[in-house]
Parts: sequence; structure tokens; C-alpha cells
Amino acid sequence: MLKTVLLTALAVFTAAYALIWILAIVRERRERPAGQPAPRVLPGPLEIFIGFVTNFFDTLGIGSFATTSSAFKLARLVRDEDIPGTMNVWHTAPTIVEALIYIAVVQVEPVTLVSMLAASALGAWLGAGVVSSWPRRKIQIGMGSVLIAAAILMGLSQLQLLPGGGNALGLTSAKLILAIAGNFLLGALMTLGIGLYAPCMVLIALLGMNPRAAFPIMMGSCAFLMPVGSARFIRTRRYNLKSALGLSLGGIPGVLLAAYLVKSLPLEQVRWLVVVVVTYTAAMLLRSAQVERQKARQLSVNPALGAKPALEFPGADED
Repeated sequence: MLKTVLLTALAVFTAAYALIWILAIVRERRERPAGQPAPRVLPGPLEIFIGFVTNFFDTLGIGSFATTSSAFKLARLVRDEDIPGTMNVWHTAPTIVEALIYIAVVQVEPVTLVSMLAASALGAWLGAGVVSSWPRRKIQIGMGSVLIAAAILMGLSQLQLLPGGGNALGLTSAKLILAIAGNFLLGALMTLGIGLYAPCMVLIALLGMNPRAAFPIMMGSCAFLMPVGSARFIRTRRYNLKSALGLSLGGIPGVLLAAYLVKSLPLEQVRWLVVVVVTYTAAMLLRSAQVERQKARQLSVNPALGAKPALEFPGADED
């Protein structure tokens, strides 16, 4: 009964989110200045490939936000300030597919599951309202910092220095309150670009739950919170339409392949590679923030330097 209610609610969230996104595209085309070309919608092969790979490993529990933000930064596809919104907007569809699969096959105590999902969605709604209004440099610093935290969590997990969990499939009393509060915070952090999967797994383990229970909780949390948070990014136009669509078109096949066809992979080596790439990306973002600070200082001294600003990522503003 509970699964039917959850899946029905997820379908309603998905339909509402799709409608918001479609209306946003129509509005953007209608409101563009006369003579300005329509925004590019169709993604390129690289963006679709990034969507496929990141969501493939996301389904296996590695997460997609850290790897996607690294790919966007290294390939110079999306402006730094638009990366959180782009990832939230179009990792949504693949994540919903993941949630449908894991909620259906993995058992979790109903009250624990529903309360943690609701908390993450509320956290995303409040977090997106803040992050979508942040300036470029603040987002660079925020994303760089949380990516370092994500790399540390991944590294500690790889070294088996984090708790392995217990056998419980649900929580009560104080532990349930901690779980709700923790998932609320993780939902808010999702809007900044830090993935929920790794810290949610840690939270589940610390509270003594079965590690398998983390999969429907973390994927269901993202499936509910991402439409909520994405709606605010769409409304404020803080995302890259073309790259976001590429994540979705490549992501859904990646999810289905990982869930139903892949039985074993050398994930130990892949996770260490992700730790290295994420650390490097965090350093790049923090360095970019330092460059932005230097530019701001130069402009304060000589405003004429800002007369003809250049885009950092050629082509990133085409949508």
C-alpha cells in the first residue's frame, strides 16, 4: 500500500515538474528580445555521454553530482554559477527511474522512508531559494568546499574508516528525529551541488540501519527533492538548458543498463578515481573563485576594465 502511495506521489511530482520545465522553455522563447536567436535545446554527444556515464555509476551507488560537476568544469560546458541548477534540473529524470526500481525491490520501514523523503524535499525547496540567488564567486567557493568534503567522505569510506551499519530496516524515537534532521540538511546541500548519496549512506550506517536500506532512501529522497529544487532553478533561469537535457537523454539508458544488465564491476578502482577527479575539480573551483576576487579588486580600482566582459566558457551561454 505504502509503495503504491509513494509511486503515485512521485508520478504527480514528475508530471508537475515536467509541466514547469515546458512552460519555462516557452516563456524563455517568448520573452527573448526581437532578433535574438532561439536558445539551443539539442545537446551534443559529449553532454549525452556525460549523462550516461554519471548516471550509470550513480545507480551503482557512487553518486552523480560530484562526477557531473567535475565533467562540466573540465570540459568547460557550463558556467560555474549554472552548474548546481543544471545538475538538479536534468539529473531529475534518471534519478526518478532509479527510485522507482529501488523502492519497488528493497524493503524499508514505512515511517522511516516517508519521513526522510519528505524532509529532503523540504530541505531542497529552502536550499534552492538561497543558492539560485547566489553570485558566481560564492557558488564557486561553496561547490569547491562541498566537493572537498565529498572527496574526504569517499576516501574514508574506501579506507573502511566509516561505520558499516547494522541490520535495522527502520528507526524510532531519537534516531528517527536525527535521520529526519540529517536528510533535511542533505536535501538543502543538494541544491549547492553536493550529492546526497555518500553522506546519506554514512547517516544510515551511523544510525545502525542495513546499508541496503540506504538505496531506496537516498534515491527516493533525490527523486522527490530534485523536482522541488529544480523548479526554483528553472524559475530563476540558473541552469544551462542544452547541457541539462543531455544529462537526461544519456542518463536514463545509463540507469537501466546499470540496474538490469551489470552484475559486477571493479568499483573499488572507480571510486578512487572519482576521489582524485573530485579533489582536482574542487581545487579548480576554488582557484576560479580566487581569480574572480582579483578581477573584482581590479574593477574597483579601474572600472573601465569591465566595459567589455568576456565569457569564461565560450558557448556556455548559448541557451
